[in-house]
Amino acid sequence: MGDSLSAEYGLKRGSGWVALLEKRLAREGMAAKIVNASISGETTSGGRSRLQTLLARHRPSQVIIELGANDALRGLPLQSTQDNLNQMTQAAQKAGAKVLLVGMMLPPNYGQDYSRRFAATYPAVAKARQIPLVPFLLRGVVDRPDSDKLFQSDRIHPTEQAHPIMLDNVRPELKTIL
Repeated sequence: MGDSLSAEYGLKRGSGWVALLEKRLAREGMAAKIVNASISGETTSGGRSRLQTLLARHRPSQVIIELGANDALRGLPLQSTQDNLNQMTQAAQKAGAKVLLVGMMLPPNYGQDYSRRFAATYPAVAKARQIPLVPFLLRGVVDRPDSDKLFQSDRIHPTEQAHPIMLDNVRPELKTIL
């Protein structure tokens, strides 16, 4: 479950980190079926409303949740974001799935206090639900001197070249639930 960062926004199909994950798992001898239920623009509220149907349809053994950035970009209350992430995690766990939470950070123009509180949302959920956490999906992408080469012209969505880095951020924590 994710937003545009996982839905291959602006990329050719099959080149985003989720598709790369399935290919990597196959190379490692793990026959996994990946369902990418990511939607560009998705909020935690939208993900929460879709999750029960997806859990019933696909019966996943693992669920990766990469949501929350659009909540913050829209200025939605951080407590709602945290509540939605908690509820999604709880629903997936109740359905028998192990959960991995993927965190995000905000650009500095949102203010230090809001950015700090937003970033703290993910560890709080991970701790409360006792699940592994990828602290920042875009580590190694936004913090490079040549980061402009790793973003599409909108400076929001990563290029195809950035997605293997994003997968490398997710993969170590994903191993803990596989």
